[in-house]
Amino acid sequence: MQRAQGSLPVDPDRLKRQFPDLTVEDLAAYTEVTRRILGERSPDERARLIRDTLARGRQARDKQATGAALTAAEALDLRYLQAVAKMQASTVKRAPARG
Repeated sequence: MQRAQGSLPVDPDRLKRQFPDLTVEDLAAYTEVTRRILGERSPDERARLIRDTLARGRQARDKQATGAALTAAEALDLRYLQAVAKMQASTVKRAPARG
């Protein structure tokens, strides 16, 4: 089954309900980058694009931490990284503390 061009695998409203920590900016970045990723026909190219986007997001986070201004592209990559991190963090089950 194939998705229509430009559609997302999960509705952004559903993501917001499932991950309430996501901001409007997080969802916008996730939507924009995910559409770009899904626009690639090759699974290898999709994987490369995801890796590259996350790496650029980490670089942008480090750059921002130094007080440097981000370009629009860097800000998008950082917002995507933050959105993914929020979604992953909420699904991780923490082991009970041992005493």
